[in-house]
Amino acid sequence: MKKVIHFSKCFVGAVILSAVLIISGIISVATRGINFGLDFKPGMIEEFRIDPTVLELTYNGSATIKVDPASSGLDLVISGVGAENRTVTLPYAENKTVAELAEKISEVEGIVTKVLDGKVLTSDGLFVNSAVSTTLGSSPLLIHAADESVNVNADDVRAALKDIEGADVKTLGAGKDASYQIRLGIAEGDTQKSIQEKTNKALSAAFGEDKVSIVKSDFIGSQFSKSLIRDSVILVLATLVLIWLYSTIRFHWDFALAAVIAIIHDALIMITFITWTQMEFSTTTLAAILTIIGYSINATVVILDRVRYNMAIVESNKFVDILNIALTETLSRSIITTLTTLFAVVSLFVFTTGTIHDFAQALIVGLISGAYSSIFIAGAFIACARRNFVNKGLTTSKANNVVQFEA
Repeated sequence: MKKVIHFSKCFVGAVILSAVLIISGIISVATRGINFGLDFKPGMIEEFRIDPTVLELTYNGSATIKVDPASSGLDLVISGVGAENRTVTLPYAENKTVAELAEKISEVEGIVTKVLDGKVLTSDGLFVNSAVSTTLGSSPLLIHAADESVNVNADDVRAALKDIEGADVKTLGAGKDASYQIRLGIAEGDTQKSIQEKTNKALSAAFGEDKVSIVKSDFIGSQFSKSLIRDSVILVLATLVLIWLYSTIRFHWDFALAAVIAIIHDALIMITFITWTQMEFSTTTLAAILTIIGYSINATVVILDRVRYNMAIVESNKFVDILNIALTETLSRSIITTLTTLFAVVSLFVFTTGTIHDFAQALIVGLISGAYSSIFIAGAFIACARRNFVNKGLTTSKANNVVQFEA
């Protein structure tokens, strides 16, 4: 057998190190707080594009006409009293320029078109501002088209929103397909309408009202954010209980408790890292914590299974010797599993941005913590628990012989 590594000599130091890190995390939570994302606090997420207006539509008839731009064409949904309910579909494949499309639209009685740019239509098609009604009337409906010549980036958007506290801007897509996502927390007394108006006014002032088109807006109320926090806590606690039950049935209550302590340790270490760095805590971050809980229990169960196996075949009067042998035998497996997983996670961290980047960053910390806790934290607790068992006179049998484990 290969040389046994005496991990048990490091148990006390490892527990002290983890305790210091976790206590520092608790202090950081108490003093700095957790940077909750909009998933866990009231707020608004708005996505918008900055592209020129290429067509204006007005209507002076008695029917109701709604414009519905799609990726393949533009639909005019006609309804109302005195009108024939129908849908006029104008495919971009048959109307290759804005001017050609406008000519077809003007064939519908009562619609007046004004071409601002007769550019060639691409597969991106046309789009409208989702914040305004698409039902035609006397006020012009502005229709936009993607334009590569628009020279705007996320820094320009941040500069436009400099007077709005806490505005977080993220670029989605690239080139002519670029759009921008704004995430805003809503202070007490603000409403969705007021914050939207303030944001849209700032954007229109910076880039022109005729160029800003809202793609979508989502609002998270305080009641929903509170219920999401509560449900997330319940989810994590339920996961821990189920893992403890599984480990108790498969092993013994002390092994099960060691496994649960190890994964609680990993969760707390990740929260410590999150509060230190003030990384945004979102549902993606929560998913990373649950992923590490599953990963950590898998690594811990492998070690516990080896300990149980060795208890039946290893002749030793010290339980800590059996534990060291089990940890040594599973060390290569723990290292290889962690490293191969880290290769994929580090790639995500390096080559992605946004929420996936944060997810990968949290996973890196969790993977390292999981490998460490499975060996040192779970091992330290089992060694301590089994020492207490010996004091109570508990024994283990081997081939009809009784072997007394000493501390």
